[in-house]
Amino acid sequence: MITIKRILYPIDFSECSYDVLPYVLSMAEKFEATVYLLYVARDLRHFAGFHVPHTSISLFTKELVDASERMMDQVCRDHFAQYTNLERKVKIGDAGEEIVRTAEREGIDLIVMGTHGRKGLDRTLFGSVAGYVVKHSSVPVLTVNPYRLRQREQGAA
Repeated sequence: MITIKRILYPIDFSECSYDVLPYVLSMAEKFEATVYLLYVARDLRHFAGFHVPHTSISLFTKELVDASERMMDQVCRDHFAQYTNLERKVKIGDAGEEIVRTAEREGIDLIVMGTHGRKGLDRTLFGSVAGYVVKHSSVPVLTVNPYRLRQREQGAA
């Protein structure tokens, strides 16, 4: 029997990531699992190909983390108020790498995340976090395409 006791739910605070939430909560309730809510803020040094004073990047990064923590507070109040099996983290780095690293470090049994369905230049510039996680994760990954969900819901209405 497969045991799912730890579910990682990477969130980016976009509308798409909220569309995945019913799947996360349903799985967590069914298996009485702990949900690990993770937001990864991009490491801004990645973009600094030119000289930017270190203190500027550090200050902006701190403000980004603080704002992310506030957003996480809101998500927990709005969507997890009744769910007490919850751990939350804000990390700085590459989203795909941090998701895989967190899954390994926390002993995650399942990752549930959305796809953004980017195409063309967007995909080239931003890549696919879900694709990276699927390729590099040592645990199962359930991906949900929120655009297809909306199409299906609109077709049923």
